[in-house]
Amino acid sequence: MSAQETENLSGIDLLEGLDAGALKKLEEACSFRRYTAQEQIIDRQSDSTDVFFIISGDVRVVNYSLSGREIALDDMPAGAYFGELAALDGQPRSASVMALSDCLVAALPQEQFLGLLEHNAPIALKAMKSLARVVRTSTDRIMDLSTLAANNRVQADLLRLAKACMSEGNTAEISPIPMHSDIASRASTTRETVARVLNDLARRDVVERQKETLVVLDVEQLSDMVEEVRGE
Repeated sequence: MSAQETENLSGIDLLEGLDAGALKKLEEACSFRRYTAQEQIIDRQSDSTDVFFIISGDVRVVNYSLSGREIALDDMPAGAYFGELAALDGQPRSASVMALSDCLVAALPQEQFLGLLEHNAPIALKAMKSLARVVRTSTDRIMDLSTLAANNRVQADLLRLAKACMSEGNTAEISPIPMHSDIASRASTTRETVARVLNDLARRDVVERQKETLVVLDVEQLSDMVEEVRGE
């Protein structure tokens, strides 16, 4: 596939509804850049203000503790975007972003992004709804970190993954199987704790590993376990 075929914004969710002419102008304002897996795209506390659209590949938003432990905040697929906070308020980046796989991203300068929001109310509303989801997710995460033990945080993370991968009835199929280190990073715990929780859930017939898929056999039971300790 040629660069001309891939370097476009047609698959970006935020920009759905823009006419071809407006989309073309945005593409001309963008710088298209390729990153390899594990390569850093933006660094926390940097002064850059571009907004990035993910054309292909996946990225991870991360922060690091004082000891250097990685704390995963979000994984984002092709079609998503990131970097809007610095573009909106002009402050340093609040997190780092790294490529999970080989990626193609489009960097749009701050001025063009703000102009896009100013002159396109539906896009501005979508951006605000996205920020609202970030706030809600952050609030839930803060509550979990403040009130749940490590094993319960792992259960809560598995429940979140399961709800995004529901299949028939009361089951969910998470594929590929999430790495213990990724769950540990999101739950702010260790890989050993993750392994222990998964083994316990398997003994209770709540989860089962099938080839490259982690099957949650009883999503309702997993939900009850999390809600019980949350007091919901």
